[in-house]
Amino acid sequence: MASSSRDSKALDLSVVIPCYNEEAILWGAVVELHEGLKTLNRSFEILISENGSKDDTRAIAEKLSRAYPEVRAVTSDEPNYGKALRRGIEAAKGRFVLCEEIDLCDLDFHKRALTILDAGEADMVVGSKAHPQAHDERPVTRRAATMVMNGLLRVMLGFKGTDTHGLKAFDRVKLTNTVQRCVVDKDLFASELVIRAERYGVRVVEIPIQIHEKRPPSIHLFKRVPNVLKNLAKLVYVVRIRNR
Repeated sequence: MASSSRDSKALDLSVVIPCYNEEAILWGAVVELHEGLKTLNRSFEILISENGSKDDTRAIAEKLSRAYPEVRAVTSDEPNYGKALRRGIEAAKGRFVLCEEIDLCDLDFHKRALTILDAGEADMVVGSKAHPQAHDERPVTRRAATMVMNGLLRVMLGFKGTDTHGLKAFDRVKLTNTVQRCVVDKDLFASELVIRAERYGVRVVEIPIQIHEKRPPSIHLFKRVPNVLKNLAKLVYVVRIRNR
């Protein structure tokens, strides 16, 4: 039987979920995820990393943390996906960290990724939306943006995989140095984490996922472009020129 609490010193899993303006789906998604994680028969925690929401997301996250011992709320004052993801990872206590999206909460990915990690076949598992066997049901503009971004990462940073952003699972201790060395935030932190893992010889495995979003993105796609390009330029400078 799974047992877990926010004070546990030997948690198996930490599920990190960055959240921004998610009042409409946060409660239901976390309750459903909590019930699903209980079926894995592992100790776990769910970290809701709220960042600068203008709605009731923060209040709901705090209410969830009071309702469920396994849920913790981490907050920051600015809308910053990468910063929220990083803060959640750094606050995690589990042996394995699973980076989730509130509109996905893909228990099937968790099971498949944990099987690989348990077997010692990889230190990081990336759920790829662009894998040949993946089923990406997002709007065509979102799929195109993923293809363009991954193409830029391959050309400019030597990325060898098919996807960097979204679902991930990894050995927390083995990725600690990689997380600490990351220099960008916003949407590019997740990509830098995977790219640096490749560069540092971390054993990375991709598995296909099926993705169907429960709601439109909380920040419009085209509003992200300036920050993405700015952080991409910074990352190219640090990795390619300064070789850090």
